[in-house]
Amino acid sequence: MPLALTIVAIAAVAVLLYYETRRPMERRYPKMVASSAFIGVAIAAGALDSAFGTIMLAGLALSWFGDLFLALDGRGPFVAGLVAFLLGHLAYVAAFSYRGLADDLLIPTLAVTVVALVIAAWLLPTVPGELRVPVIAYIAVISAMVALAVSTNALSPDWRLPTGAVAFFVSDIFVARDRFASPGFINRILGLPLYYGGQLLLAWAAGG
Repeated sequence: MPLALTIVAIAAVAVLLYYETRRPMERRYPKMVASSAFIGVAIAAGALDSAFGTIMLAGLALSWFGDLFLALDGRGPFVAGLVAFLLGHLAYVAAFSYRGLADDLLIPTLAVTVVALVIAAWLLPTVPGELRVPVIAYIAVISAMVALAVSTNALSPDWRLPTGAVAFFVSDIFVARDRFASPGFINRILGLPLYYGGQLLLAWAAGG
């Protein structure tokens, strides 16, 4: 069942990319099918059978709402989506912390912090003033999520966690580039597969 739902998600992303170029007003439908599929993957894989999986499932559900809001037009839905994803990343942070972290957080924290500062320096000058605080908060939280994914993997290896977290992180660079810096289909053709690939890896990992 998780494999079948993964195939559904991949097919929906392919349709989504087609709709982005040919039928942009209808892109929310395949988008939400793909997002619903990664929640289904987590449940089918057994996420509800453990506390770690349940917390991860909460993060995936919050991401679902983030996808729904970002599928709508306007600044209000964008901010709502930003908040939903921020809360989703906090859920992932809680899940990784519950799973257990390696004693030495310094190296992953420093590495992610350097990358986050570079991204912030590039992005923030293009962000409208009223959105800068939410964007800074989002960068901080997703960076913490990636650092903790690396740390929990160092304690108890599961390559799906850091790989999924990094893919999510990189996908959001393309979301930000599309929204604030340089809009274009290239952001979606790179960012959407990274995003859904990352979420699917996290969904599989949620089931153990």
